[in-house]
Amino acid sequence: MYIDLVFLLNFVIDGGLLYVTAWVRGIRPRKWRLAAAAAIGACYAAMMLFPPVSFLFTFAIKIALSLLMLWTAFGFGGLQTFARHVAAFYGVNFAAAGAVLGGYYLLQSSSELWSGLWFTRSGGMGLELNLGLLLLAVLLAAGLLIYRSVLSARRRREQIGQHVVWVTVYIDDKECKCKGLVDTGNHLYDPLTRIPVMVMEATLWREELPASWLERIRESEVDRLVSGLGEESGVWQDRLRLVPYRGINRGTQFMLALKPDRVRIEQEGRIIETHRVLIGLDGGKLSADDVYQAIIHPSLMSESNESSSHDG
Repeated sequence: MYIDLVFLLNFVIDGGLLYVTAWVRGIRPRKWRLAAAAAIGACYAAMMLFPPVSFLFTFAIKIALSLLMLWTAFGFGGLQTFARHVAAFYGVNFAAAGAVLGGYYLLQSSSELWSGLWFTRSGGMGLELNLGLLLLAVLLAAGLLIYRSVLSARRRREQIGQHVVWVTVYIDDKECKCKGLVDTGNHLYDPLTRIPVMVMEATLWREELPASWLERIRESEVDRLVSGLGEESGVWQDRLRLVPYRGINRGTQFMLALKPDRVRIEQEGRIIETHRVLIGLDGGKLSADDVYQAIIHPSLMSESNESSSHDG
């Protein structure tokens, strides 16, 4: 077989598998990255025609190559995100392999397909399970389980995506734009002013806030931070608020919040602006997949806050 045909065939197959993986994960990678990853897989397949490099076709090398292809196509994005890329990729591969094997056995002659049938002298009938059918069943079961898990994860992301909006926070001459999830279960208010609190990842403000502040926020020691404000100078000290809240299985805690000049929310052409809001700073990641970096208070989506301008 010509090496160019081997390369082209595997380039198309690997590209298709990576594209389906991206669809399952709900991401839109750049086309050149998909092409580069598919080319890596196609080059590896073409090397099979050269016996001197047969040592490369071990299980460990194949696993490493698949990880390299995924890193090339989608980037790393964190250990958890990359692990989900790997699970989706192998789920798609197992499902595709099972479909190919299923089609192969379906097209076989009846004598080959049912060669495991045998009759006893007493007139009974049994079925001898051959290795090919066992491999087919295992691949189909594994592919189905993995594919269902990654597909259900995609459905959850799509459901969340219906409530994801763009939000921009303005403080002085600074602005921070990110994606936010409208959470109807968020009922956090400042107890004194009854101003709703929108939660954002504190790292979004790492350019404006001192590193010591971010560390205290991560360690949930914001009460000590506020008590020591006189010892260290920082920006926006007059904008700081402490908002009490009750954590899961914990007592009352405090969240450091900022008073912005205004907040702008964009949802499918609809624009909402308000200044009556506090920005609570969370020290962790609000979404493992970085689908959103803020949690929007549902009261901010009311029509009373809606801007008269819809042109963006």
